Parts: sequence; structure tokens; C-alpha cells
Amino acid sequence: MSGFPILSLMLAVPLVAAILCLYAGDRNARMIALVATLIDFALGVVLWANFDIGGAQWQFVERADLFGRFSYKLGIDGMALMLIMLSVFLMPLCILASWDAIKQRVGLYMAMFLIMEVVMIGVFMAQDLLLFYIFFEAGLIPMYFIIGIWGGANRKYAAFKFFLYTLLGSVLMLIAMIAMIAEAGTTDIPTLLNYDFPVEMQTWLWLAFFASLAVKMPMWPVHTWLPDAHVQAPTAGSMILAGVLLKLGAYGFIRFMMPMFPDASAQLMWLVFGLSMVAVVYTSLVALVQNDMKKLIAYSSVAHMAIVTAGLFAFNQQGIEGALIIMLSHGVVSAALFFCVGVIYDRLHTREIDRYGGLAVNMPAYALFFMLFTMASIGLPGTSGFVGEFLSLLGIYEASSVVAFVCTTGIILGAAYMLYLYRRVVFGELTKDDVKAMPDLNPREWAIMAPLAAVALWMGVYPESFLAPMRSDVTTVVARLAPAKPAGDAHLAAGKPKPAAAHGENAHGSSHAGGVQ
Repeated sequence: MSGFPILSLMLAVPLVAAILCLYAGDRNARMIALVATLIDFALGVVLWANFDIGGAQWQFVERADLFGRFSYKLGIDGMALMLIMLSVFLMPLCILASWDAIKQRVGLYMAMFLIMEVVMIGVFMAQDLLLFYIFFEAGLIPMYFIIGIWGGANRKYAAFKFFLYTLLGSVLMLIAMIAMIAEAGTTDIPTLLNYDFPVEMQTWLWLAFFASLAVKMPMWPVHTWLPDAHVQAPTAGSMILAGVLLKLGAYGFIRFMMPMFPDASAQLMWLVFGLSMVAVVYTSLVALVQNDMKKLIAYSSVAHMAIVTAGLFAFNQQGIEGALIIMLSHGVVSAALFFCVGVIYDRLHTREIDRYGGLAVNMPAYALFFMLFTMASIGLPGTSGFVGEFLSLLGIYEASSVVAFVCTTGIILGAAYMLYLYRRVVFGELTKDDVKAMPDLNPREWAIMAPLAAVALWMGVYPESFLAPMRSDVTTVVARLAPAKPAGDAHLAAGKPKPAAAHGENAHGSSHAGGVQ
């Protein structure tokens, strides 16, 4: 596919379709959006099939110089490829999930989702720092409208909170980017990945990026916008918010903060570990007492993403690979869980757990899918959740046995609240008349559930399909971090000598050894 601009085409298809949706009728807008998202998914499959595992790090590169240092430059590595595939896989399912639920301003709604697809995959494709920032921030706009127009009763409050939280931190990131460009003299991301910023400067740049990306994840204590956004968003809005938008923060960690600021990452890794430990336990306990299904799943997302941050900052192959698999797994499983909530909400128009019970009797197919996604969220072996959590905890233990113990506690609490939710909704006696009248899954809902279930099982049974494209990129990041990597307490617990620290006077100059080729 040398010379074929497949990345630009993947951006152009939903953008053109979004414009068409604005001028089409309701029925036509739905069909245009579905066809466009399916075309992008097909292009994603072509991209994956032609990706050369073990080849050059950056593939399918396109470049056009625009003005000054700014250029339109696209390209992907294995990590970006997997996140692009997650985005284009979920988007047609979100369109189907909105098929009957959205009845007003359908053309505008579909256009917002298509623009969302453009900016999401643009973030993963961008190889210019300013282009990345434009895509990164542009994602706020369609999500703001999706929550604010088609959300629940308190939609305006949730939309403003979402917008202000995420925008505030991003201003600091923009200032940091300007400083990076002034220091390095380029906006080219692959070049910046090789550049050695002064150690003192790295700390301030790291903190500025952290202010933006921690909110986007979101990490505790700046997570409070997420439950409100999820509760007020329409079903498909929650699916894409949990499925992809939360991954932008973690992607920023592994693409920018860790390889570009390795010394600062090493110095501040215990800040990340500390916040992650609090988040994984605290939000799990909060999830246990929720009576709103969406809020429970929203808090579970914060707990899962806390394990991602701990795995990334373990600074080793298993931890980072596990974190990436959790990102992919959580993208699929959380979207599926939010759709499961949407299915019964469409029938009974309430998300209160106590209003249900006994659904296994009259909705057996729904109960089966819901059980599968609950088990995947818990991390049952054979599902996608197990692979990521096992690898992450393995890597985290190498860095710190204390952090690994606390994260494991959070996973046990995760099993408690998910099984508690499932028992109260699906099992028990079917006594309520309105619940008895609820029909099982229709063909459209089957068409959404089945692919999500298939991918959750595929990732659990054969994770190598997803790990192989990312492995060399993870190795590159680990090599870049190696000179600055501190010794974890697991080395001491095992009675091994502390590795020689390369983080002294020679750490800054020697970091080229792990640079991007």
C-alpha cells in the first residue's frame, strides 16, 4: 500500500458523511452514518492486514508541510493501530445503539458522532505535536453537544462540568507544547521522542501534561466529572466515552510523558502509584453503594483506568503491555456494559437497580450476554479482562509489591460490585408486572451484543493477535525509560541486589540508546 493515503481516507470518510447527515432526513442520516462507519471499519481491517509487524516503527506515513513548523503529518505504530481499530469497531455499534433511541435532531446527532470518529482516530494518527493537540481538544466539542442536547434531565450541568474540567488542564498542556517546540525547534513527534530535554525542564513539562491527561483518564481526585457525564449521556454517548475517550489520557502518557520525559517520569512515578492505589480502592468502594447502574459502571471505569496508570509506570514490558490490553479490553467491555444498561432502560426508562430483578426468566439471551461482560469486567480467565490484569499485576509487582497488593484488593472489590449488580438485576423472583412485560433482545440488539462478545472472548483466548503489533513499540518505550528506571521494592523483597542506577550524571546523555529508530 506504498503511497496510498489510507489514513487521510479514514479521516475523510466520516467527515464527508457528517456534512451529508446535516442535510439529509432522519432516516437517511442514520443510514449514511452507519455506512460511513462500516467503511471506516473496513479500512481499519485493511490497515491491520497490511501492518508490517517487526517492520519500521512508523508506517503509512503521510506528510504535507503547511506553514512555519506546522505540518499535516500522519503515521501509526502498533499501539496507535490497536486504538484506531478499537475506535472504528465501536463506532458502527454506537450508531446502531442510537437507531431507535434518538428521535430528535437525528441528522445533527449522527454528524456529531461522525466528527467524534474523525478526531478520535486523528489523535492516534497525528505525528505533529500541534496537529495532535487540535485533534485532542476537538473531541470536547461533539461530546459536549451529545451530552448537552440528547442527555438526561441534568444534561447541561454535566456537559459544562465535562467541558470545563477537560479544558482547564489542556491549557497547561498547550503551554508545555509551546515550550517543547521552542526548546527542540520542531513539532515532529518522532523527532521529539529522541530529544533529550533538560532534566529540570522535564519536571515542569511532565506536570503540565499530567494536569491535562489525568483529567482525561480520569484519575482520582479529578474524576468527578465522569459519573455525571455518564449518567446524563445517551447510551451511545456513554459507550464511546468509556470505550475510547478515556483512553486518550493513557495514550498521552505512553506516547508523550514517559518517552519524552523519562527522568521526570521516574522521579514522579510514586505520585502516579499513590493516586492509582487510592483510586482503585476508593472508587471500587463507592461503586459498591450505587443504586444507579450507570454510576456503578462509571466508577468501575475509574478503578480500571487506575490499574492502567499503575501498569504503565511499572516501567517494564509486562506492565505496559498489560496496561495496553486493559485499555482495549475495557474499551470493549465497558461499552458493552453501558449498552446492557441502555437495553433495559429503553424498556422501563429507569436505571435504578432495585426496580429490576428476575430478568433471567423473561430475558435469557440478555442475561447470558450481561453475564459474559460482567465476567470480562471482573477478569475471569478466558475473557479479555484476565489477560490485561494478569500482565499488569505481574509488571506492577516487579516495580512494587505494595502497589501490586493494593491493586489486587481493588480487583477483588471489582468482583464484589459487579456480581452484586448482576445478582440484583438478573436473578431473584420476577414479581414486578412491568418487568415481566419486558421482551428479550431484538435483532438490532443481537447485532450489537454479538460482535462485542466475540471480541471479548477472542482477546481472552488469543491475546497474541493484539499484543504482537504493539510489542516492539513497548520494547522501545521500555528501553527509553531504562536509564532512569528506579529499583522497585520487589528486588529487595526477593533478596536481589539493587540494580546500578543510571539515573545519575550520565542518565541524560545515555538515553539515546533506547531512542526511536
